[in-house]
Amino acid sequence: MISVKPLLLALCCTLPLSAAQAHVPYLAPASFEPVRGWVSLEAAFAEQFFLPEAKFDQSEFQVTGPDGQPRAPKELVAVKSRTVLDDELKTDGTYKYSTGQRLGAVFHSYELNGKTENSRDPKFVLPKGATLKAHFQSVTRAETYISKGKPDQTALKASGKGLELQFVSHPNDLYAGQPVTGVLLLDGKPLAGSKLELHQTGNHSAGQNKTAPVPVTTNAKGEFSLTPTQAGTYLLLARHRAPAPQGAKAPTYSHTSTVVFEAAE
Repeated sequence: MISVKPLLLALCCTLPLSAAQAHVPYLAPASFEPVRGWVSLEAAFAEQFFLPEAKFDQSEFQVTGPDGQPRAPKELVAVKSRTVLDDELKTDGTYKYSTGQRLGAVFHSYELNGKTENSRDPKFVLPKGATLKAHFQSVTRAETYISKGKPDQTALKASGKGLELQFVSHPNDLYAGQPVTGVLLLDGKPLAGSKLELHQTGNHSAGQNKTAPVPVTTNAKGEFSLTPTQAGTYLLLARHRAPAPQGAKAPTYSHTSTVVFEAAE
């Protein structure tokens, strides 16, 4: 079971969403330090992190190692609340673990008699007299990085598909009080002026999981800079809506992407 302490996310969206859509994906290792070359990770959707509520499924999990070649994890088991990965790190260097892109439910948001309603019914029909406000499909991705021995850069390269948080500072060589830099990309292109959220883990039993997220905004080149104030585990969250490709189930994709990383003392 993942040993990282939970944090409470205070999420906000530009358009009304269902409770299920508000759940955030994460991919978190039991430890950022490989034990005898093996690592275990957990992928799920949750509101309190890392307390899994629904498994991350319907996607192709991938591991990109120091050779830059993607492959499947050694073992993958899905239960109701989570998906568990076990993987072997045979050579030294950095490994990127990714859920891949998950095409989720299609949502409709509409206004009827002065009230906003939401539906994820696949057979949705706009009620008579209602005004459609939004029609989109959720697209989610969660990633994390683990290094065996000295970290290297090869696995940090973005795939060029969907919404991605690409690190410039190495995610396995970060320290509290020092800046962390990266770029937010959509299909390989920088996203300027985008809002990100940095969430730190807290002690749930001690009531320390209510810390407000730190807002981060990308600059004109899509670059972000943030500074973890304390040692611990962090989740960086990005959201973006963009036109869906031709043939998609909805005219808009609602992207959510997260990266879990650790800042050392």
